[in-house]
Amino acid sequence: MIHSTAIIHDSALIGKNVSIGPYSVIGADVSIGDNSVIEPHVVIKGKTTIGQGNHFYQFCSIGEDCQDKKYAGEPTELIIGDNNVIREGATIHRGTVQDKGITRIGSNNLIMTYVHVAHDCVIGNNSILASNATLAGHVTVGDWVIMGGMTAVHQFCNIGNHSFVAGGVVVLRDVPPYVMLGEGSTPKGINSEGLRRRGYSAEAILQIKRAYKVIYRNGNRAEEAVAELLDMAKNTSEIQIMADFIANSSRGIVR
Repeated sequence: MIHSTAIIHDSALIGKNVSIGPYSVIGADVSIGDNSVIEPHVVIKGKTTIGQGNHFYQFCSIGEDCQDKKYAGEPTELIIGDNNVIREGATIHRGTVQDKGITRIGSNNLIMTYVHVAHDCVIGNNSILASNATLAGHVTVGDWVIMGGMTAVHQFCNIGNHSFVAGGVVVLRDVPPYVMLGEGSTPKGINSEGLRRRGYSAEAILQIKRAYKVIYRNGNRAEEAVAELLDMAKNTSEIQIMADFIANSSRGIVR
């Protein structure tokens, strides 16, 4: 299962039934969980902890030093969950001590070709980042997010659960949960189709649409929208998630 040309550091921990292809390099302080596949010419450096059932395609660079000029060789980490697919040429960097020191990726994500995940980013579960999507440092991506190809997210932005960001969009502010972001970084409604596919009821989707109007159609400032959403949230838990997201936004939400 491990090709003779692969280079594996003595301190690396390799789980059961792991395949490592030709010319891949597994560095010190790397841990790879059971049933993972490392294709040829992959480089994984430490300290990186990888869960079970992950698949890394050729020419990935995983756990490398970050591209932050403040980084001075401090020990930082990358933590990856289970059952992720990381496609060709993707780059995922470790964290910095200026933040929590950890870049973290959850489980069941698809990270397509040439995606870049910079230092201190957090990606949840079940999300898709299409080819050439780029996350600057300290970006948070929630669960069930879809990001189109060639998207670029400014540092410290937060992309909410179940949101959809169209291809080629530059994201400069936070994207609330359930919102679709289109050309010109303009909100285009809610991700109704995605919510239906994930089992949200027609009533829940209707309430989320009403919340969207409160945020974007009624001329409310953010704090005014939050006050209305909190009243609506008494009957719909999804609205509470939207209200909390906006209230806690440090960069402001997309408009």
